[in-house]
Amino acid sequence: QVQLVESGGGLVQAGGSLRLSCTASGSIVSINAMGWSRQAPGKQRELVAGITSTGITNYAESAKGRFTISRDNAKNTVYMQMNSLKPEDTAVYYCNADITRTEWPWRNNYWGQGTQVTVSS
Repeated sequence: QVQLVESGGGLVQAGGSLRLSCTASGSIVSINAMGWSRQAPGKQRELVAGITSTGITNYAESAKGRFTISRDNAKNTVYMQMNSLKPEDTAVYYCNADITRTEWPWRNNYWGQGTQVTVSS
């Protein structure tokens, strides 16, 4: 079994910052790409940022210049530093990880339970 646990969400004023963390645990051989997505009320889930196992990153246009994704492979953890937050960033943020396991299914994509980020104006 594999679990992803997120933390770091909360309430912040516009212009403020938050740092999200997501740690994977369980029957893990290796973690391939990791990422963050978000879902605002009444909207579809959207990809915000992704990072490969070698550290190559990519961002949605809405996140470029404000958000930074990083990872600590030794800790099976992905982070997202969010600066200059805007009210439109308000959403539930989910991490996901493409994980190779010690048991069947050998490889699968897993999601965390989500953490709420609320940005007040």
